Amino acid sequence: QVQLVESGGGLVQAGGSLRLSCAASGSTFSGMTMGWFRQAPGKQRDMVAIISSSGTTNLADSVKGRFTISTDNAKNTVYLQMNSLKPEDTAVYLCYAYYSTRTYWGKGTLVTVSS
Repeated sequence: QVQLVESGGGLVQAGGSLRLSCAASGSTFSGMTMGWFRQAPGKQRDMVAIISSSGTTNLADSVKGRFTISTDNAKNTVYLQMNSLKPEDTAVYLCYAYYSTRTYWGKGTLVTVSS
């Protein structure tokens, strides 16, 4: 079993930056695929960024050039650095992990970008 706890969300002006963190516990961090999804009210949950255990990353087209995903294996933590934020980035951001055929989700952290 894996528990995922997000932090770092908040209110920011358009053009600003935030860094989200997701700490994993309860199981090994090594070998996990991890990432971030987001969901706005009335919309489906969409992939934002994913990083494999080997370090390969995949970002949604809408955030390429602005967001960066990274991990700190020693701290069992995955990060999402968000720069040049836009109002359309406003959503609940959820941490994601896939390990040993199972999917895990954090409870989410709210990011609000004002115009």
